[in-house]
Formats: sequence, C-alpha cells, structure tokens
Amino acid sequence: MSNKLILADKEFDSRLILGTGKFASAEALEAAIQASGAQIATLAVKRVDLHTGGDNILKPLRKLGIELMPNTSGAKNAKEAIFAAKLAREALDTNWIKVEVHPEQKYLLPDPIETYNACKELIALGFKVFAYCSADPLLCKALDDLGVAAVMPLGAPIGSARGLESLPFLKLIIKQCKAPVIVDAGIGKPSDAALAFEIGADAVMVNTAIAASSNPTLMAQAFKYACLAGFAGEQAGLASNSHCAIATSPMEQFLSEAML
Repeated sequence: MSNKLILADKEFDSRLILGTGKFASAEALEAAIQASGAQIATLAVKRVDLHTGGDNILKPLRKLGIELMPNTSGAKNAKEAIFAAKLAREALDTNWIKVEVHPEQKYLLPDPIETYNACKELIALGFKVFAYCSADPLLCKALDDLGVAAVMPLGAPIGSARGLESLPFLKLIIKQCKAPVIVDAGIGKPSDAALAFEIGADAVMVNTAIAASSNPTLMAQAFKYACLAGFAGEQAGLASNSHCAIATSPMEQFLSEAML
C-alpha cells in the first residue's frame, strides 16, 4: 500500500473516515474531526439541509475542508438510493456517493441485490461509488468487477461496536479485490481499527465508537494513533512466528481453499 490513501483519484494522508451521526453537537463533531486527523466524512443525504447548507452537520465539515462522502442511508431499494445520489450530486457538487440500501430498520443490514443494482446504474451515470455491503467475498468481488471506487464491507452489524466479527471474510475480500477496501461498521475500539490495517485494509470508517464515547475528542485521537500504528505494522511486515502472527483459523483455511 502507498503511504497515501487514494480514493477516486484523490490523495489523502489520513486513512480514517468519520461518520457524522450521533454527536451531541456541531462543536463535538468539529472537535472530534480535528482530533482524528480525518480528511473524509460521510453524511446521510436525508439528514442534512441540502438547500442552505446551514445545518449542524455541513457547517463544521465545510469549515474544516473535509471531503464529503454523502450516503444513501434510509434507501430501501436501488431506486431510492439512485434518487438520493442524484440529489446529493446536485446540492453538494460531488460525484462521490456511498451506497447504502437497507430495507429493514432493525439491524440495517445491506440488501445485496439492490446494492449491486444501484451501484451498477450509478457508475453508468458517472458517480464514484463506495459500496457499503456485507462481508461477502463473492459480492465484493462482483462490485469490484463493476468498477466501484471502493468496497466497504461491515466488520459487524452497524452501531454494534462488536469489532471485526467478519474477520475471516474480510481477509478474503482484501486479498481478492483490486479496489480499495474500507472496513465499515462495527468497529468498537481503537484496537479494532489497528487490526483492520494489520490484515491489509486500505481505510476504516468509524462513527459510533467515537460519537457515543464519554469523551469523543480523546477517542478520536486514540483512533488516529491506532490507525497509524496498524498501518505502520502492516507496512513493516508482521512477524510470522506464532506469538505475533494473526493465526489462521480452520474456517479461514476452508474459505481460502474454497475461493481458489
């Protein structure tokens, strides 16, 4: 991996992407962004004032010069996601879009078929598509083949803070995808982010773990350093002895052989 994160032909120094929901105030969001060093933030199209830009989410992002990655959270099918993407492009002057399609509201699990269909059409319309999806190696490969700007497989259910429960699948996705892999959802603590980089992820997206902590600013700073440490460790080459290496479980071995 390059020291720079390259997404949709743009370069970034930080590999930490922040979500903007759940913060107590605009001031808390701004302080967390500054402490994190993040240069990219995702925001739900449905939650921002696209007409005036005067809401509590857009103001601090624009003030800090953050790259906007609007998302289609709330879309229940491909048609709704495409509509939200067009609205965001017109109002925010960006062709970046994070496609999120989740028809059920309890667990917010992404719909694989509607996600694929939305991504396919949006790419044809000239969008730089970031595909939020389950940690399904076959789906991620199919999205990669479509030409998405990045695949964003979940580490665990969104908002759960349960860490990288999908670790064996994430390793396969990282191994087989040409597009950048951004681990999204479920990251609950800085060490989860470090682990994502140690297995070769290109970036991580974090929201709840920072916004819902008792000290979001300090937690954002902790994530900043965890990302740097995890990335540096992967770049340096993790030791292969049993005490330091990330062990391969029987499930990981089975999945690896099955994908050959």
